[in-house]
Amino acid sequence: MENFYDIDHPVLGILGGLGPAASCYFYQMVTEHTQAARDQDHIDLVLSSRATTPDRTEFILGKCRTDPFAIMERDAQMLVRYGATVIAIPCNTAHYFFDRLAASLPVPVLHMPRFTVQQAIAGGCQKLGILATTGTVVTGAYQKMCAEQGLDCAVPCEEDQAALMQIIYGQIKQGKRADMAVFERISSHLKEQGCNMAVLGCTELSLVKRDEKLGSFYLDSSEVLAKRSIEACGKTPVGFSF
Repeated sequence: MENFYDIDHPVLGILGGLGPAASCYFYQMVTEHTQAARDQDHIDLVLSSRATTPDRTEFILGKCRTDPFAIMERDAQMLVRYGATVIAIPCNTAHYFFDRLAASLPVPVLHMPRFTVQQAIAGGCQKLGILATTGTVVTGAYQKMCAEQGLDCAVPCEEDQAALMQIIYGQIKQGKRADMAVFERISSHLKEQGCNMAVLGCTELSLVKRDEKLGSFYLDSSEVLAKRSIEACGKTPVGFSF
């Protein structure tokens, strides 16, 4: 597939809208954390934000028959046509489709869960708690990456997972603040299981870290992807805590 532009430098394609607020925040992070003294020092970037993409978790759990992959693939291909030389997907649950999507594109696709687990290990994590959608937990996206890299991990119990989904879908995706008493209870149960770090493995939870000033126990997958995206485009990331 030919690029729309004939370019000889990197262009970041963001396959977004999954959800929209998380995509906006990711774009903001990439911009704010790129070392730049002028506009032209920033990354050339194209963003697709198709909010009407079918829900990934509902499809994975069999609650929706509409496969999101066809829409994701079409939009990713359009990003490539528009000049993208590398693709970032700021949605952990969407990585269920990663292998199919990467195989269909002529440019590399960044793998957020893999990079995040690598960063957890680099940060001294011995056991990683997984805070994510039920779709991400059921597919084992983070569990597989932890096993691949020799890191122990734990997921919330069924009750806590349901409460976390309420925070994600009933609060954050509706533009509300997270119930921090519930969120902290879920986190405390992971700590009781021996976790010394927890991944914010849903990009909506990145907004909780931003709004509630979460501490070093939490590793934000969106931040990890933003840093790797900046590096993949040959720029210098600044201002990250890792």
